[in-house]
Amino acid sequence: MIGLEHPLIPVQHQYVVTSTIPEVKALKRELPVIRDLEGSYYIRQERDGLLFGPYESQEKMKVLDSWVTSGVPPDFGKELFESDLDRIMEHVEAAMEMVPVLKKADIINVVNGPITYSPDILPMVGPHQGVRNYWVAIGFGYGIIHAGGVGKYLSDWILHGEPPFDLIELDPNRYGKWTTTQYTEAKARESYGFNNIVGYPKEERFAGRPTQRVSGLYKTLESKCSMGFHAGWEQPHWFYKPDQDTHYRPSFRRTNWFEPVGSEYKQVMQRVGVIDLSPFGKFNIKGQDSIRLLDHLFANVIPKVGFTNISHMLTPKGRVYAELTVSHQFPGEFLLITGSGSELHDLRWIEEEAVKGGYNVEIKNITDELGVLGVAGPHARKVLQKLTSEDLSHDVFKFLQTKTLKISHIPVTATRISYTGELGWELYHRREDSAALYNVIMNAGQEEGIDNFGTYAMNALRLEKAFRAWGSEMNCDTNPLEAGLENFVKLNKPADFIGKQALKQIKAKGLKRRLVCLTLATDDADPEGNESVWHDGKVVGNTTSGSYSYSIQKSLAFAYVPVELSKVGQQVEVELLGKHYPAIIIQEPLVLTEPTRNRLQNKGGKEKN
Repeated sequence: MIGLEHPLIPVQHQYVVTSTIPEVKALKRELPVIRDLEGSYYIRQERDGLLFGPYESQEKMKVLDSWVTSGVPPDFGKELFESDLDRIMEHVEAAMEMVPVLKKADIINVVNGPITYSPDILPMVGPHQGVRNYWVAIGFGYGIIHAGGVGKYLSDWILHGEPPFDLIELDPNRYGKWTTTQYTEAKARESYGFNNIVGYPKEERFAGRPTQRVSGLYKTLESKCSMGFHAGWEQPHWFYKPDQDTHYRPSFRRTNWFEPVGSEYKQVMQRVGVIDLSPFGKFNIKGQDSIRLLDHLFANVIPKVGFTNISHMLTPKGRVYAELTVSHQFPGEFLLITGSGSELHDLRWIEEEAVKGGYNVEIKNITDELGVLGVAGPHARKVLQKLTSEDLSHDVFKFLQTKTLKISHIPVTATRISYTGELGWELYHRREDSAALYNVIMNAGQEEGIDNFGTYAMNALRLEKAFRAWGSEMNCDTNPLEAGLENFVKLNKPADFIGKQALKQIKAKGLKRRLVCLTLATDDADPEGNESVWHDGKVVGNTTSGSYSYSIQKSLAFAYVPVELSKVGQQVEVELLGKHYPAIIIQEPLVLTEPTRNRLQNKGGKEKN
């Protein structure tokens, strides 16, 4: 009706219903639902019998090809497909072993009907980018079980401008133009087959990859690294050397990426590294009301022309809707950068506020047009200076400055910023120039021992510098004060930014919890986020993200704990794989950022690097 296509396909799902089973009828209360991951099925009580539903492997499960390509026929109502017991027999046998009364039960019905699947099994709930006042609640692979909660959250969202809980995992805007029918079918088939497998930290699923959304460096790097999937993009997670194990080995413990990531960490701390950051979401905003719009959207002040800052968009209740870097490139013209998974999530919010407030601005999504290379480490300046006539010295090209220049002959927008916390630049350029730019930088850095690094090493580096990540340390469940973002929130700026009044009330009432930095001595497992924090035999909080710290050779994590337990030196425990590990709250950051180290050196009268 409005020209939107949602990435959904119908999948055949079978379930079996038995007649009355005496042992079930004799029960005084209803059986709980049983889910057997190894047999890949669920069983629940159905009247005085049982209902049994298997999930076949992606090789055996069925879709109707004509429905995938042409959609569900308009005249299809409540009809069913022909049942196929042979296809699910191995699951039936597994269920009979687990629940022996099934062996003598009579089957009275085999139901084979269509259910809707999205590429990642999760539904799509919320407002949609690119269309006004269009809300979705679709793709529920598990049907009625979601109904009450989704109805409540969606109505709250429509009425109050935000849901009661963060629903980013269900954001319909996690998909985009790169989500083709072929991709959707491949992923839905994979997801159906993976319904009952164990999910691992750092897990990758490979069906339907790569999409057309690959960076200009994909062909150059694909044979050298383990790629991760980020909103349709392929991005290097870690790089391997010729003698290293290159296989994908998912685990709850440190696995074959651990040593190589340690080498990449040292590379950035001691020499210079290059990372492909092309998956960033990138927006250009300009027009006579651009400054007024951004002042209304962001809790931070608007940077001066030629400068960049980190800014947060808040919800009406004062929670963190998004974190972006804002670069004021030319008077009234801005480049906004967000994480890959937040691209259309953030764009929708910006566009809706622009329309709602009647701001005269032009907003352009340039995510697919620009590639991004990060160059970071103590020798970053030395390498890049060989390739440009622009003065990159500290006094001329300061931290958080942004300039248009040429690297070799390639035009770039260079911003002196790095998520590693080390000396570095992000270089924004035409996507088709990525390979050429990468090659000239790598060639220029041979003397300095330049090498690649990936997102795993970057995560370890940012955690040591106590950099927060949106979606982990902050989201629509957290406010910026408890997340330790006070430096980026200017409650005294004249503009009445979204969430300002709510935040003033939160500040006046006082905080109940705080984000803290923890170190913990583990064996061969590291926190990833969402692990329980214990104190005095009770769960008092949760980790938000974690990593191994290669500098102190211990695990490092962010966690939310009650204010009274948030002091440096406080001892708590973190639960990993069923075991409680002693943890201690430390003064953050564990490692000072390069700009801070520079400033402290200069105060001591030493020369700048």
